[in-house]
This record gives sequence, C-alpha cells and structure tokens, in this order.
Amino acid sequence: MYRAAAMCAAAPGGGGRAARRLGAARAGGRVPSAAPRYSRRTRRVPIAYEAEPRPESPGPTWEPENWRQQLERIREMRRHRDAPVDEMGVDKCYDTSAPPQVMRYQVLLSLMLSSQTKDQVTSAAMLRLRQRGLTVDSILQMDDATLGQIIYPVGFWRNKVKYIKQTTAILKQNYGGDIPSTVEELVKLPGVGPKMAHLAMNIAWNSVSGIAVDTHVHRITNRLKWVKKETRYPEETRVALEDWLPRDLWREINWLLVGFGQQTCLPVNPRCKECLNQDICPAAKRF
Repeated sequence: MYRAAAMCAAAPGGGGRAARRLGAARAGGRVPSAAPRYSRRTRRVPIAYEAEPRPESPGPTWEPENWRQQLERIREMRRHRDAPVDEMGVDKCYDTSAPPQVMRYQVLLSLMLSSQTKDQVTSAAMLRLRQRGLTVDSILQMDDATLGQIIYPVGFWRNKVKYIKQTTAILKQNYGGDIPSTVEELVKLPGVGPKMAHLAMNIAWNSVSGIAVDTHVHRITNRLKWVKKETRYPEETRVALEDWLPRDLWREINWLLVGFGQQTCLPVNPRCKECLNQDICPAAKRF
C-alpha cells in the first residue's frame, strides 16, 4: 500500500550513519484543502530549550510503576521495525548522498511537512521535492503555487508553503544556507516547534537535546501514567518525562513510542488484546 511512498527511504547506509556524518560536518493550480482548521485557543506552555544536567537529588526521585517492564515489552513489540515510521519516517526522507548542509536542510523540511501528516504522505511529498532538486536555492526560486502543488496533500499545506519559504529565506540570509545548531534558534524559525527542533538536533546534528514528544508519545505516556499527573499538551509531557526518564533513553523513546502508537496503542480503539502490557497498563481496562 505504501510501496510508492517508501521510495523516499534513505539509500543504503541508513539514517543512523548519515546522522553521524551530519553531526561530524557541523562547522499554479488551486488545490482544495482537506485539512482541519487550526484551533483559535492559545496554548501558553513554557519551552525549555536545552536540557541542563540536574543536580543529584538527596532522596529517591519519582518514577512510574512498572515502567521498565513496560518499556521492555514495547521494545519486544517493536522489534520487527515494520511501522510506517520505520519505513517512511523523517530520518528516511533526506538524500544521504547530498552534501551535509543540504541533508540537514532536507531533514528540517521533512520535519516541517510532517506536522499533522501521516508518514507516507510526508514521504511522498519529500520524494517529489527531491526529484526537482531539494536545496535552499531551489526552494527560494520556486513560486508558491508550484510548491503548494508539490507538497499537497500534507496537513495545513497552505501554511506550510508560507513557513517553508520564510524559513528558507532566513537560513539563506542568517545561516549561510545551513540550519541552526541549537533548539533555541530552531524554534524561532517560522513553522518549527519544540518537537521538530529536538528531532532536528537528533537527526541532523546527532545531538540529544531533549525528548521529541508528538501526539503518539503524548498519548501513550499519559495512558501508561509515565507522568506524575495528566498533561494536556506535548510540551508539558516532554518536561514531565525529562524529569525522571534516564537521559540515555531520550533518543530511543520517540521512535519506539511513535511506531507503537501507529500499530498497537492507537488513538481510537487501541489493540489492547494484542498488547504485551495489557496486564500492567493502567489504561487497558478502559478499552
């Protein structure tokens, strides 16, 4: 079903190797929109840009009940790596043979396209962009109508056309065509939020700056009660998770839970009977 979109996957060598290479290199048709409208409610959640080392606590810190066992069981369920994120995730959508600066730009663009969009749709849009030569200069030379036709039907595609053009111009003017190397600078770019910034740091710069919390991570960690109290927004969830989750798990947790959320712990009608955690999941009895 997703064979055509999967063509966007990275060339042999894999995202991990390319990410290390990226980190080492630091130095008009009218198309109807099917996307829902943005909510007008303002969400004011403080954003902590970089995770600072925490002083050692004099006593035991809070941690969720059974979390290590739950984590190991999720790893077991994800061992086949056959979820959409594994085949068409952002780390599979950039050209691993391109110069490091171009690869980093493609990573950022794929993250911007991925918001409120299924992996297979993002992957297909990135493939179409790459077929035209996806660089800072090529996007700046492209008119808005053409860009919109190429990326449609990603969610909120009209807004993304605007954000992509604005961000690309900033990168050209202020960063020599490269992307910023800190979360604080990344989130200042139009259309780039905290989750995208932390993933960009991870994939593009091979640096773990924080936990990337999307709708899957937010939903699942609340169901498992991996937060002290229920959180309303992903950024709240990120802060709550980073307060107790060992830092060496921060890189893995997004990939692990996104795939788990795509296949098993679904937003509606989760497949609890297929889940290895059904006996120790606080939410299992609700479904």
